[in-house]
Amino acid sequence: MKTVFLSSLALFFALTTIQVNAQVQEHTHDKNNYVVLTKKVDQLKPILLTAEALALEDGERFGDFQVIVCGQDISQLTDADKMKDFVAQAEKAGVHLVACGFSLNKFKVDRKEIPQEMEIVENGILHDFQLQKKGYYSLGL
Repeated sequence: MKTVFLSSLALFFALTTIQVNAQVQEHTHDKNNYVVLTKKVDQLKPILLTAEALALEDGERFGDFQVIVCGQDISQLTDADKMKDFVAQAEKAGVHLVACGFSLNKFKVDRKEIPQEMEIVENGILHDFQLQKKGYYSLGL
């Protein structure tokens, strides 16, 4: 009796796990979503070029692409001349630029000086992990 109960319980968990895994795979493989966490604003150019190349390669499967800027270089986001081309290229490529609020606070950067096109999240590292949990391909630079 004990063996039948344990076997039934094991079969139940196995079937439940297979069903959940199938649903996760189905959800995360519709589109290829990407997130890059960078500490260097100057890396935006090669990151944006990579996004453009992936968009061509993925075609209809290209999904969301986010670039999160964290760290000491975050103050460079207030340089309007420097950011103008990055913002334009990101918009054209469908890339979402994100600033880490924790870094903005730590390095005393005025949020009003961040380009309006950029989203500000309170914790860039947490945001990155949350996207990874949703199945995003992730790269930290």
